[in-house]
Amino acid sequence: MKAAVYETFQGQITIQNINDPTPKNDGVVVKVNATGLCRSDWHGWMGHDQDIVLPHVPGHELAGTIVELGKDVKHFKIGDRVTIPFVAGCGSCGECKSGNQQVCDHQSQPGFTHHGSFAEYVALDYADTNLVKLPEEIDDVTAATLGCRFITSFRAIVEQGKVQEGQHVVIHGCGGVGLSAIMIANALGAQVTAIDINNDTLELAKQLGAHSIINASNNNVVEAISEITKGGAHVSMDALGSEITCLNSIASLKKRGKHIQVGLMTGNHKHLKLPMDRILADELEIIGSHGMQAHKYPEMLKMIVDGKLHPEKLIEKTITLVEATNALPNMNKFENKGVLVVNSF
Repeated sequence: MKAAVYETFQGQITIQNINDPTPKNDGVVVKVNATGLCRSDWHGWMGHDQDIVLPHVPGHELAGTIVELGKDVKHFKIGDRVTIPFVAGCGSCGECKSGNQQVCDHQSQPGFTHHGSFAEYVALDYADTNLVKLPEEIDDVTAATLGCRFITSFRAIVEQGKVQEGQHVVIHGCGGVGLSAIMIANALGAQVTAIDINNDTLELAKQLGAHSIINASNNNVVEAISEITKGGAHVSMDALGSEITCLNSIASLKKRGKHIQVGLMTGNHKHLKLPMDRILADELEIIGSHGMQAHKYPEMLKMIVDGKLHPEKLIEKTITLVEATNALPNMNKFENKGVLVVNSF
């Protein structure tokens, strides 16, 4: 099959012919119909993920059709249109048995623990625990935006943040994760403030549901949020993953507010000095959010089918697999306002 491959971290990505994948007994092989470009793939290419073994095929947001089944798969058949969360839980560890496959002790992640979806075919493990059948109303390109950024934002806003109508919600960083969170919080009736350094991206944030915007490059973010929210946010989410966005998010909370960390923290940003005095005195909550379980998809899919959420509006354009070999290394330049999806292999 054709696949996009890098043989060194931060090295050239090329289209190569490699062996087709084979399913494990509990897994499937899926023909990839569409796959999203995500900043997590950029982190992998940079060498920030210790699970990656070179040479490697990136890609973890996908939609496709099952073409081969492992012998132990019971709930799916060849021809099913499916997607999968980027964390595939094993189904048998303590975390999975408690329903928390998103933090599985033995997780499988296409594009990280094994070759991913920047290819004509991809192997997906623990199929019965993790695969999600796609409704006919959701096309492949839209479905390919769901498996990382959108589900992560959905769980962060709905489950972790428990956002309610009328609350002030602030989103720091308007990439795919941030824009998804804006759309979801707005659908729940929250008053959403979006923060970024790109005016075009902020305008897109307004179109997707932000009630107010702040350009962090020429504003004191914490003071601006305090003024807009009249005292601070109920829920604030760092969708980027940096020292500045994380600390601004915490500092912008009202008493008993919630900070949700979704953006990956790497390099020198891994271990920050947090304002524990204020966290304690104001009873702030600091919450991590890492993906979403497959069994939690139905609520989100129903909101999409019912027209309450429109993830297709996040898509800037579709590209070819060849174009993705250049687009992925450039993701940290933040040149795109919306999500890019590969739908031509």
